[in-house]
Amino acid sequence: MGTLLESIHSPADVKHLNHAQLATLAEEIRAFLIQTLSRTGGHLGPNLGVVELTLALHAVFDTPADKILFDVSHQAYIHKILTGRREQLATIRQPGGLNGFMLRTESEHDAYGAGHAGTAISAALGMAVARDLAGGSEHVIAVAGDAAFTNGISFEALNNVAEHTKKLIVVLNDNEWSIDRNVGAIARYFHRIVTNEHYQHLHDSATRLIEKFGGKTAAKVIRRAEEAAKGFLWPSMMFEEFGLEYFGPIDGHNIPLLIETFKFLKAADHPVLLHVLTQKGRGFQPALDGQKKFHGLGPYDPETGKTASAGLPTYSEVFANTLAALADKDERIVAITAAMPNGTGLDLFRPHHPKRYFDVGIAEEHAVIFAAGMATRGFRPVCAIYSTFLQRAFDPIVHDVALQKLPVLFCMDRAGLSGDDGPTHHGLFDIGYLRSVPDMVLMAPKDEDELADMMRTALEIDGPSAIRYPRGTVAGVERKPEPQVLPVGKAEILKDGNDVAILGLGPMISMARELSARLERAGYSAAVVNPRFVKPLDREMLADYARRVAAFVTFEDHVKMGGFGSAVVEALDEMGLSIPVVRIGWPDQFIEHGKIDELRARHGVSVDEAQKQVLPLLAARRRPALVAS
Repeated sequence: MGTLLESIHSPADVKHLNHAQLATLAEEIRAFLIQTLSRTGGHLGPNLGVVELTLALHAVFDTPADKILFDVSHQAYIHKILTGRREQLATIRQPGGLNGFMLRTESEHDAYGAGHAGTAISAALGMAVARDLAGGSEHVIAVAGDAAFTNGISFEALNNVAEHTKKLIVVLNDNEWSIDRNVGAIARYFHRIVTNEHYQHLHDSATRLIEKFGGKTAAKVIRRAEEAAKGFLWPSMMFEEFGLEYFGPIDGHNIPLLIETFKFLKAADHPVLLHVLTQKGRGFQPALDGQKKFHGLGPYDPETGKTASAGLPTYSEVFANTLAALADKDERIVAITAAMPNGTGLDLFRPHHPKRYFDVGIAEEHAVIFAAGMATRGFRPVCAIYSTFLQRAFDPIVHDVALQKLPVLFCMDRAGLSGDDGPTHHGLFDIGYLRSVPDMVLMAPKDEDELADMMRTALEIDGPSAIRYPRGTVAGVERKPEPQVLPVGKAEILKDGNDVAILGLGPMISMARELSARLERAGYSAAVVNPRFVKPLDREMLADYARRVAAFVTFEDHVKMGGFGSAVVEALDEMGLSIPVVRIGWPDQFIEHGKIDELRARHGVSVDEAQKQVLPLLAARRRPALVAS
């Protein structure tokens, strides 16, 4: 006899189940998630928390006609399971498999693609207004976690909802976490709501009334809960001031209550917000005990939750420990993160300097301007933000930091390909969007020792600077006892040569070394250069090699368009030096998710591709007998 889960092939199958069957299905889904993701990794904790909520949404609404949007959408695995992708879940985040986020090209049920926080309400409002203009009747539901409400975009959208549509449902999924615990006044405000004793009493009543009279009466009780505590909280509920009628908070794991409430809200003729309380990691004790770890992780033991040790430290850990050591000696240093203390490693900095550590929530623009304000008062702010998320703060980088020549250091974690997370998280554009900014000093270390040197160097720069470094473990080199100040704009010659100069940016230096070894075996003299600085470039080094070699080769973990190789070509052209440059980097397209080595081979980010392109240029100068690589 098969399980209930095996009988679910589309949302229509969910609608045929009674409440008891839905509860059974919820437990089967949890067991399925825990077992499946133990082999692939993924966002386990967030998905375990929204099982009942997602079931209730699909029991009441009709996708793809109705539009359900998940903020960030890393918690959409159950949605994928219910919309015909259960058998593919074992491929999630794997090459050629399901994307870890909602993707419009993957399914007609994925109404909106996402991967960054704060987009759901804006996009949902856009869909609702488009529906109104077209005379449609479909429902639009935005599911946003409480962490998304620390993001300015969410409030920009709320400011416009009541003005532009009469029919929109916003679901506030409150679990008190983003990756780390939520911070700030919004988090405290939500906490005051859910701990108010008046609410608890009335919601117990609502649950009982569901059993007797159905959703309409229960929803009225939920509404009374808000009214009873309105004066206790603020003069008026925050969401009511935005023009959304507030309902809740209700138990986000109570399927009957969720279903009947959604049925009631479905008939509303004005924008509404339903506040649901969920438990991130529900049903798997290791995920409850390790909220940060199980937000998103690799393969694990499905019984114990244990993961394999990476062995070497990560670049994030080296960054954080180095910053803590530098802050021991320099009281001007402050560390700033945008809701990513664990991901950036700053949770290792926090215990050493708690008063100089600031988590501003999912608010990258604010983080950068906040840093600028501190810099005007003599501090040395260090903003640790993923490359992909720093894109959101481009204007503050230009307007508030660079224009005023303020000494803010941007440490861009996850620069380069981010592998399993896919195109929303690849850090492939930061060189392009930073090297055009006047006075910006942009660095990329070849290993962890050089990362520490660059951090030390940045503290001597009287203006904005940035360091890009990859996700994952370090190179494993021996580190100096103390970081050293590097000469700004000077490259490091690792090996001299007269036929070709190979520049490997950051960790891509390993490819430069491999290509050099191959070409040496073929009888060519190949220089290996660690550029260190994307901006300012070492023009003296470029001019020297341009007079001696037949070609340059550049390796970068970045798109070629506007990247490091482009900077080299531009510099040579400005100096009037005509010499071929073979640029190895990512093509002008969004790169899919998958394993890094496989993606590099597929898109020509490889030593093989560099060798293929450079050999004809070298052979044109002289033609020795080639030795097989």
